[in-house]
Amino acid sequence: MGSDAPLDPKPAGRRGKSVRVTTYTDLRYEQQGEVVTLTLDRTEARNAYSSAMIDSLIAALDVVEHDAGVRAVILTGAGKAFHAGGDLKQMRDASGMFAGGPVALRRQYIDGIQRVPRRLAAFDKPIIAAINGPAIGAGLDLACMCDLRVLAAGVSVGSTFVKVGLVPGDGGAYFLARTIGFGRALELVLTGRLVDADEALAIGLVHRVVPPEQLLDVARAMAEQIAQNAPLAVRMTKRAAYRSWDLDVDTALELAATYQGVVQNTDDHKEAVAAILDRRPPAFRGQ
Repeated sequence: MGSDAPLDPKPAGRRGKSVRVTTYTDLRYEQQGEVVTLTLDRTEARNAYSSAMIDSLIAALDVVEHDAGVRAVILTGAGKAFHAGGDLKQMRDASGMFAGGPVALRRQYIDGIQRVPRRLAAFDKPIIAAINGPAIGAGLDLACMCDLRVLAAGVSVGSTFVKVGLVPGDGGAYFLARTIGFGRALELVLTGRLVDADEALAIGLVHRVVPPEQLLDVARAMAEQIAQNAPLAVRMTKRAAYRSWDLDVDTALELAATYQGVVQNTDDHKEAVAAILDRRPPAFRGQ
C-alpha cells in the first residue's frame, strides 16, 4: 500500500502555525501557514453538489488564487464521503440543477457545474485531492481535476454516470482520460463500475493510498513539500505541464524557453542559487 519514497506525515498544527477558518455555504476554508484546506461540507447529502457549493468553491478558489501567502491547496470532504456527485433527490424530483427541458438543462450545465472544471483548468496553484471517502460520478471527476490525489485505504471510487442514465456532464470523461489514459478511462465510463483503492493506485488514478487516519497528514506533508519551493516557479511549471500536453515539441520548447526567461530573472531564483552556495535554507518571497 502506498508508493515509492513515502512522505513523512506531520500532524496538522505540529509546526505551531495559526489556523484561519472561513465558512462558506456547503464549504469550509481553512488556512494554516501557506496551505489552504477546502472541505466540501454538505454531509446530509454525502457532499453532493448544490448550486451553493459550486458558488462557494469558485469563490474560495478565487480567494486562493489572489492570495500570495497561499502556495498549495488540499481539497477534501467532511464526514464519511469525499463527494457523491449529483444529488439523487434532485434527480428524482427534476429539481435544482436537474430541472427543465433540454435547452434549459444545457444552459444550467454551462452556467453551473461546468464552471468548476473551467476554473480549475485555469488555476495555477497546485491542488491535492485528499479522498477521504467515496468519490462517485462528478465526485471522481472533481478529484481528477486536481493535480495530485491521495486516497484513504478501503475507499472505492467510480465514474458511475451510466448507472443513472447520464453522461459526465461536467467534462469528467475528458479529465479521467487525461489521468489514466483513454483505454482505461473508456472502460470505466462505459461500465460504471467501482474501483477499489488498490486498483486506483495500480492504474495511476491516485498517487498514494494511505491509512484513513493518515490521509490529511500525508496530503499536508505533500502540500508543504510543494510550498517550500519557489512559488512562481511552481506555478509556471504547472502551467507549462498542462499547456504542453497537446503541443508539438517545438511549440512546447518555445513555451518552456519563455517561462524560463521569466523565472530566471526573479529574486527567488537568485535567492535559491545563493542559498545552495551558502548551504542554508532559501527564503522565497514569490518575487
